[in-house]
Amino acid sequence: MLRALIFALLVICLPAAGHAQSLSDADRSEFQRIITGQIEAFRADDGDRAYGFAAPLIHRIFPSPETFMRMVRQGYQPVYRPQSFSFGATGGDPQGRPSQRVVIIGPDGKTYEARYAMERQPDGTWRIAGCTLLEIPGLDA
Repeated sequence: MLRALIFALLVICLPAAGHAQSLSDADRSEFQRIITGQIEAFRADDGDRAYGFAAPLIHRIFPSPETFMRMVRQGYQPVYRPQSFSFGATGGDPQGRPSQRVVIIGPDGKTYEARYAMERQPDGTWRIAGCTLLEIPGLDA
């Protein structure tokens, strides 16, 4: 739990490498493909695959798929075992990174909004640089 809190604080507090770029439809589609792939990997308990969608910063904080998966299981149950999820708007996070909103119905039947910060890699690909998760009161399934 402590690592999950540290992770969330780092994601919120660390400066971004740059400002949010203008996003193309291809970028938005890629964000959705990546996030869907990671959620599917969580559902299958495939730590290696789920970890592969994470940006290098996440790899430095959680140096193995096992530590990464432990953090997700402990601090991000709605993302780890969603009943369902749907994509919302793309935009920027407070640090100027591109972000993708996802509405999630968690295993507890509660509704959450996950905001995935995305980071473009030197090779042009995108990776998940962090996720903030907020319960949306009053919208329980």
